[in-house]
Amino acid sequence: MNSVHKGIKKVEVGLKWDPSPAGTPPNDLDIIAATYAADAPYGAPVYLVHFDSRSPDGTITLNRDSRTGQGFGFDEVMTLELDRLAPTFARVVVGVAIQQETGQKVFGDISNAAFRIREGHHNLAESDLSAVSGSSAATIAQFTRDDAGAWSFRGVVRGFDVDPTTFASLMGSED
Repeated sequence: MNSVHKGIKKVEVGLKWDPSPAGTPPNDLDIIAATYAADAPYGAPVYLVHFDSRSPDGTITLNRDSRTGQGFGFDEVMTLELDRLAPTFARVVVGVAIQQETGQKVFGDISNAAFRIREGHHNLAESDLSAVSGSSAATIAQFTRDDAGAWSFRGVVRGFDVDPTTFASLMGSED
């Protein structure tokens, strides 16, 4: 018996890292999600969701924002309700950026940085950021909607050596 794949509906992206050593400035990593229109899936993002924001329709929400990495497990968490996104959206790219307020830092400077992407209790992806240790920002996931309206996931870990603002404009570029 064949089953009909209905696509991904709701995912949670978690980010964790260890606090910086005593006496040093805190490390602040941020999850960023960018949405792209069906008529321009590689154009400029329609909107971004990051610290202190959520999507206009409430489908993408940053549930927890850590500025230090203190806590247990995944300290920064974003929920994406893909099945509720308007049909005008065909692509969502998720990335991680390091705030650069206290000098240039890369993922290799931050202990135990890792991410996890789950749908329910099923991990779609889980990894440290060692593949992009020399980068200050990275994409970690891409979700695309097919012609039938079903969302699919593709793990895309790609590093960038730019500040968070520039990263937000580049993160959805073709890879």
